[in-house]
Amino acid sequence: MRLVFIFGPAACGKLTVAKALAARTNYPLFHNHLALDAVAAVFPFGSAPFVRLRHLYWLAMFEEAAREDRPLIFTFAPENTVPSGFIEETKAVVERHGGEVCFVELTVSPEEQDRRVENPDRKASNKLHSVEVLRRFRAAGGPAYRSIPADLVIDTEATPPDAAAERIIEAFGLAPLASPHVMYPDPE
Repeated sequence: MRLVFIFGPAACGKLTVAKALAARTNYPLFHNHLALDAVAAVFPFGSAPFVRLRHLYWLAMFEEAAREDRPLIFTFAPENTVPSGFIEETKAVVERHGGEVCFVELTVSPEEQDRRVENPDRKASNKLHSVEVLRRFRAAGGPAYRSIPADLVIDTEATPPDAAAERIIEAFGLAPLASPHVMYPDPE
């Protein structure tokens, strides 16, 4: 089992690259906002229940995928409400079942990030979509999170999403699944 853990700042292209990778590998995509939006529907972002439930949701998904030997793509935006032990816990739950975590860091300059953050699809997806809010978030230390060891670093300004997906496949020797992930399979 491989967990392709794609991380980077807001508007660096995590979901876009992850979708390109999922299309090439048929790996399920568990992007950050699936958990974030589910928990934020009930608890305010950053509140103690929000942090606790989001953390449990992420780790439970990783553990079940590893237990079932199901490869998975995950996107993650490091920020200061994430518990400091999250990376070690992620590795531990995956490795406990014989899996491997492949850390892919996506980078983007602050100027390009500012340009991308107001893309209309970000607002439609309930993501951070304001340059002013992004700049306040940066100034307040919101993106501060301990260093994550990257196995692969990709500059998304210099590398289009399809090329980034190909680099990930090549770097980790990812083999496509025989059939795509189906959310609602036909009853037998």
